[in-house]
Amino acid sequence: MILIPWHIAVLIPARNEEVLLPRCLESVLDACQQLPPLVTWDIIVAVDSSTDLTHEIAEHTLSGCGAVLTTKAQSVGEARRLAARKALERYAGSLSRCWLANTDADCFVPQSWLVDQLEIATRGRDAVAGIVDVDSFEDHAAEVQPRFRASYQINLDGTHPHVHGANLGMRADAYLRAGGWSDLKTAEDHDLWNRLLATGSRRQSIATMQVITSGRRVGRAPHGFAESLSAYNEVRFE
Repeated sequence: MILIPWHIAVLIPARNEEVLLPRCLESVLDACQQLPPLVTWDIIVAVDSSTDLTHEIAEHTLSGCGAVLTTKAQSVGEARRLAARKALERYAGSLSRCWLANTDADCFVPQSWLVDQLEIATRGRDAVAGIVDVDSFEDHAAEVQPRFRASYQINLDGTHPHVHGANLGMRADAYLRAGGWSDLKTAEDHDLWNRLLATGSRRQSIATMQVITSGRRVGRAPHGFAESLSAYNEVRFE
């Protein structure tokens, strides 16, 4: 049972995501509804350099349950940073009781996603990294799915080496102590995860916290997950 009130802010960068953003936001709203009554929540969508209806869809779907901001940064790291800043501007409580949950606009999260992170936070962890799975491999060669599964490392104790901005959570004071998101077009998640360690945060990687991401071959960030997944089409095993 959560005795001390918490606030959770879900941060989502989005660029030309009018097709996949609705399922993302609906899943996040569903996860928010599972939180205990004393837990407040907010959803911030940072629309970056979009030329489609991403902004309008975000505002319509949230219907006041959060905020939508616009930037021309063309940088996922900067979009995440702006979303975090907006979330903290909208929150007036203790930073040690504010949790920043991060995902991507082409993902959808399970109902327990935020409840699971809250439990980790109440056990004294400052940051948590989950894993991702793929919704469909239909755009790839038949060999890509087993290649991805075989190479995606999960340790026997349930830990893992992966860091995905699509499934990363942290306490707000730990986030600020680490310097926040950097203006990076790729690998912004690894950058922040490493700085969290360097500034003394208690991190946890856990494979039971999973989100589903799209299996598209061309993503929004250079050298991101979509490009890594697409590379399995070219893998040759001896």
